Amino acid sequence: MSGGGKHIAVVAPPVPGHFRPLSVLAEALGERGHRVTFVHMADARALVGGGAAFHAVGQAGYGPGALERYGRRLARASGPVGLPAMIRASAGITRMLLDELPGTLERIGAEAVVAEAAEPAGALVARKLGLPHVTSHTGLPLNREPLVPPPYLGWSYRDDARGLERNAWGYRVSDWLLRPIDGAVARAAEAWGLEPEPGFSPLLQVAQCVTGLDFPRRALPPSFRYCGPFRDPPEAADLPDEPLVFCSLGSLQGDRLSVFRAMARACADLKLRAVIGHGGLLSEADAARIGSGALVRAYWPQEAVLARSVAAVLHGGFNTVMDALAAGVPSVIAPIAFEQPATAARVAHAGAGRVVGTLLTRGEIRRELERVIADPSYARAAGELGEEIARSGGAALAADLIDEALTTERTPVHGSA
Repeated sequence: MSGGGKHIAVVAPPVPGHFRPLSVLAEALGERGHRVTFVHMADARALVGGGAAFHAVGQAGYGPGALERYGRRLARASGPVGLPAMIRASAGITRMLLDELPGTLERIGAEAVVAEAAEPAGALVARKLGLPHVTSHTGLPLNREPLVPPPYLGWSYRDDARGLERNAWGYRVSDWLLRPIDGAVARAAEAWGLEPEPGFSPLLQVAQCVTGLDFPRRALPPSFRYCGPFRDPPEAADLPDEPLVFCSLGSLQGDRLSVFRAMARACADLKLRAVIGHGGLLSEADAARIGSGALVRAYWPQEAVLARSVAAVLHGGFNTVMDALAAGVPSVIAPIAFEQPATAARVAHAGAGRVVGTLLTRGEIRRELERVIADPSYARAAGELGEEIARSGGAALAADLIDEALTTERTPVHGSA
């Protein structure tokens, strides 16, 4: 470390897909002499790992049970009802953070902020308090470029006038849908005398993505760095010595019993064994109903399972996709919500998997699994991305970059991005 350690506050959406990798990053920052505190609603304490500290805010409206209610909205964040409801719930959390964070960060003595790109409150409050902040992208990079489709749509990459026109329309629709969140940020910025800019740090941006998975980029700022996955060393897993397929719908959408049964039966048809992780969202009785010889648990050490798998059937959650690619495993992806369609589109663009609809049937899964296993180009592309991930540096690189950025004399120039 090139200077004294700092007290770093982490502000991110309260879901495992953000908190888990950021907990690994927090641990790496601790090894470099920094002190890290996650700040969010009280229930989010359970999401923090790696020994990082936690400080609760929003006790009046976001006390016990608030995270479970938010998780239910996230699990159904699609369609004309579910998506607006999720956006309204997220806007409420952003407003709470904008109200609570300024005083809280001052009271706990925060000297810097790691602000997840998907939660704009962290960056804006850091600017209000004059604190250096680093942007983390634990999912797809959210930096806008005219030729890159919006990060919540499963569009392919098009480097032509039609692609430009389509993407511009997509961003207009995204902006319209996100008005509740953007409006909360704009009102707070106006009250504090700040410009309501996107908030991505001019000091440093660290992303779990690698270049090979992202669409081609032409306008990333100098502060942006692809770092690769933020992961702990993999755990071991006791698995049978036979061809396996890892099947997961993530930590928010793993209650879809019929989909898991279709996955298990499709694998059995191909003389493969499904290894299913449902994220604790199925009862023991429902988990037992999956059948077809599937190995079923709430959670698996998925890196270890993927290392033994010939393919994966996934929902397109960014962390699980990165783990599959790190193992060189081709995927069949059925995106459900959030950035999953966009992540799936990038996997397809890289040639490392195939994208299917969310109404999965046994026959469709079987057909697509056969394709990604029989055609060696999918495994080859996944393997090339796995090699890139192995070289990327991950949390250690991100922590080194943050340490350097926060302990040198560089000062953020607000207004650039």
